[in-house]
Order: sequence, then structure tokens, then C-alpha cells
Amino acid sequence: MRVFKNKPFARFVRRNEITDEELCKTIKEISRGLIAADLGGGIIKQRIARRGSGKSGGFRTLILLKVQKLAIFVHGFAKNDMENIRPDELAALKKLAFSLLAYGDDELKRAVANGTLIEVTCDGNREAVS
Repeated sequence: MRVFKNKPFARFVRRNEITDEELCKTIKEISRGLIAADLGGGIIKQRIARRGSGKSGGFRTLILLKVQKLAIFVHGFAKNDMENIRPDELAALKKLAFSLLAYGDDELKRAVANGTLIEVTCDGNREAVS
């Protein structure tokens, strides 16, 4: 599975000192069927532990997911900042998921080249998550 993060999510992980290794661990959990919440339309919500505490007090991430093919981290937030996303935000995310999850290799290369997406390397390999 290929794993990406968008630019706003990349800023979020940098500010909160979340490593690519932690993102890869999250995707591996998802690959094993350990999904916190399926919001429909290819969107899942998954927890990531905050450094020094557990997942329950950690961060929530929204991930666009095409099972066993593609995962794109698009939004992250602390539970104390925001309990959940609004219905209008979910509708917009579903439109985004429909578009991005249909990308083939050429579209993904262009998105990486223009800086829209950043590929996450897991275990020293771009497609090592399974």
C-alpha cells in the first residue's frame, strides 16, 4: 500500500512531532482491520498516540483509504481542540476522497512533483505497508 500525506497534514505532524514511522504504524494497524471509525466514502478516523500518553488522549487523523492500495492522511486534530468533524466537512472530504482515491500512478507522481502530496516511506520502502 502506498501512503501519502497532504501539505496541511504534513504541517500538523511537524508541529506535533509525529514521525513517519508512527504514520506507518497506524496504516499497518488499519491493514490488520483495526479501524477506529469508518466514516464512509473511503474516509476513516484513526487515533495516533500523543508522545508520552496513550491514544485516548492523543490525536485524531482523517485518512482517505483505498484498501490495500492507497492511504492519504488529510487532517489531524487533538480531541481537546475538536470533538468531531461537521457534516458539511464530511461531505467535502467524501468528494475529495472520490477524486484522490481514483488517482493512478501518473496522477500521484504529478501530485508529489507539485507538492500537493508527500509520499511516506515505511521501512525504507515506498510500498512496504501491507
